[in-house]
Amino acid sequence: MHRDPLIQLIDRYLERHHGETDTALRVKDFVQRYPDCFERSQQAGHVTGSGWIIDSSRKRTLLTHHAKLNLWLQPGGHADGESDALSVAMRECVEETGLRALRTVTTEIFDLDVHGIPERKGEPSHFHYDIRFLLQAGKDESYVVTDESHDLAWVEMQSLEDYTIEWSMRRMRDKALRHFT
Repeated sequence: MHRDPLIQLIDRYLERHHGETDTALRVKDFVQRYPDCFERSQQAGHVTGSGWIIDSSRKRTLLTHHAKLNLWLQPGGHADGESDALSVAMRECVEETGLRALRTVTTEIFDLDVHGIPERKGEPSHFHYDIRFLLQAGKDESYVVTDESHDLAWVEMQSLEDYTIEWSMRRMRDKALRHFT
């Protein structure tokens, strides 16, 4: 089944992150319940993939000022039928940032999040079941602002709260800092 690899990744995430059981089980239940979980047409919600991108010094992260949500977030987007969440995250991060030399720090899930997306332009409110991976930029950290964003910025991880106080963003920052210490 095309969902099995993601379910296995979530199971391994559950083994490592006991404090995030509720969220991980919610994501797992959604993936198991909906065979079309990777499609935007699934109106209850859909799987998305994103990346917490760090620079070569491991002190900064690349954030996008999301055009539709008007928030500073990590880059990412819809699976659009692709069941390989890491491939989705890589594709979306390249598309949204223009960074070409991205590499995965680990192929395991870095973070999981479920967040609501408000209704807009005939699209009902729904949930994004976001599968997040830890990525690192290459030496060329030049980015390109696309129509997906109002802006992009390399942000010192210690200054993240200057851009967002969103709990899941702080959680990813803290995980990244722990990962490299």
